[in-house]
Amino acid sequence: MVVAAFTGLDLLTTAVVVIDGSEVVQYANPAAENLFELSSKAFVGHPIGEIFKDDGVLRATINFARANHCNHTENGFRVSVAGRDSLRLSCTVSPIGLDSGADIGQNMLLEFRHIEQQLQVAYEERLLDQSQANRELIRNLAHEIKNPLGGIRGAAQLLDRELERPNLHEYTQVIMKEADRLQSLMDRLLTPHRLSQIAPLNIHEVLERVRSLILAEYPSGVEIRRDYDTSLPLLDGDKEQLIQVMLNIVRNAAQVMDGHGQITLRTRIARQITFARRRYRHALRVQISDNGPGIPEDIRDRIFYPLVSGRVGGSGLGLTLAQTFVTQHHGAITFDSGSGYTTFNLLLPVGYVEDGKA
Repeated sequence: MVVAAFTGLDLLTTAVVVIDGSEVVQYANPAAENLFELSSKAFVGHPIGEIFKDDGVLRATINFARANHCNHTENGFRVSVAGRDSLRLSCTVSPIGLDSGADIGQNMLLEFRHIEQQLQVAYEERLLDQSQANRELIRNLAHEIKNPLGGIRGAAQLLDRELERPNLHEYTQVIMKEADRLQSLMDRLLTPHRLSQIAPLNIHEVLERVRSLILAEYPSGVEIRRDYDTSLPLLDGDKEQLIQVMLNIVRNAAQVMDGHGQITLRTRIARQITFARRRYRHALRVQISDNGPGIPEDIRDRIFYPLVSGRVGGSGLGLTLAQTFVTQHHGAITFDSGSGYTTFNLLLPVGYVEDGKA
């Protein structure tokens, strides 16, 4: 009778568990089975205290809702099930009646939501907003700087021709060289706004190109290891943009290690991922790891912002451009860093799934 009364909850994407006055589970919907990786039989008929192991927060939430005859929500507590890794959850507890003769104050409906999934969606939305803001900032900055740069270089050229003392030419040459360097930088800043040249490509060809470039720059001292999954499918992408993404990250790693250290390039397949509320059947996962000093803690929250660099003399644009290009490929770029290591994780999706159909 209980199962029949709650079959309408089977279609919910929220994990729902119903307990009676003795805190014995009477029902668990498919979403709960998926979230906790337990079958309905493992739920029904078992006290909830035997199923979930926590620090007492869940029981306190249930007791509060029961004592006050009201809905009560608790956010951000951890629960483990059957020895698995703990889950960070929010739970809303609501008093209900299992049938017409039941005491409504004793029977409870528990709705569980996975906090990490909610945080991931919010992070992805912030990432897209930040990437768009970065692109606009870069575009405006580049246009504002390019015009006066041309005037500065032209004036230096004219001055260089008029100088009579040869030793003064050194100073005008410095002005012109620095103007050329800034002009090149502005051109790089405007590069993301060209139309992407999308074509099928092998991600390992991209990584091998980057590997050869870095080894040419650092012929001794930098070791680049490869851990490739050669069964990965082709990716529809802009080869030059992806080379720039990988090159910026790997070059940063080599530079922060002062040309002495180990870098690892790793590729794997990821299945059924969701990014920016779009679901993909597969994604290519690229990990770039180094054993350098790590990203300074005070800039980790801003590492993808323009002009933020943890390296003396760095422009702070390499990771901003990398994020821009990855976002244009509908992907995601994150990192993990500590003392003695940094790993950048890139997800490049393939196989968009819409409305549940591949």
